Amino acid sequence: MRRLALIGDFNDRVVAHRAIPLALELAGQATGVTVTPDWIGTDVITDAPRQLAGYAGVWCVPGSPYRSMEGALDAIRFARDARRPFLGTCGGFQHGLIEFARHIAGIAGADHVESNPTAVDPVITPLTCSLVGQHDEIQFSTGSQLNQIYQDRSSHEGYHCNYGLNPHYRSRLEATGLRFTGFDRENQIRAMELPDHPFFIGTLFQPERSALTGRSHPLIEALVRAVC
Repeated sequence: MRRLALIGDFNDRVVAHRAIPLALELAGQATGVTVTPDWIGTDVITDAPRQLAGYAGVWCVPGSPYRSMEGALDAIRFARDARRPFLGTCGGFQHGLIEFARHIAGIAGADHVESNPTAVDPVITPLTCSLVGQHDEIQFSTGSQLNQIYQDRSSHEGYHCNYGLNPHYRSRLEATGLRFTGFDRENQIRAMELPDHPFFIGTLFQPERSALTGRSHPLIEALVRAVC
């Protein structure tokens, strides 16, 4: 049985945190494979390559600002460098962009304005409209990994967030290998992936919420398969 690291600061009041174990259970039933999830607080991660070596995958979960941004970024970097399956949803998507910006795109000051309002390089900034409690259609780029996972070019997904990519940084991230592959009706970025990584996907939407209605989600099923 493979172990999956859930990177985030567990809080039973956070809907996504209650949904994630159920989402993994439903995905296991749908795929016939099982992963064992372990919650790991961001503030206990001081040496991700050592602490996460025994995990076959990493899911950076919603619930930011995290107790330790550096802990979250260290875990994401481990998954990217070690080529372990990675999923980042909501806050995990945002911090996946920050990690890539800092360590691959050369934007050393990349930061999140929620936790650092005076950031030199505000890669993550407030959305033009809040997405808390919203649902919308997402279009996936043809030929992308997400397109293959969904077996279609669109999906209806739920959100609980107020922050996303600052469009000023989009071209710099794309120039260094990141691909944006999910967009809303107004062509706003809602998902990303790394084409040269076996499974490195981030979504601003929260696929785990489907479990609250008893539905297994194709993206979480894909993560479980990748981990196993």
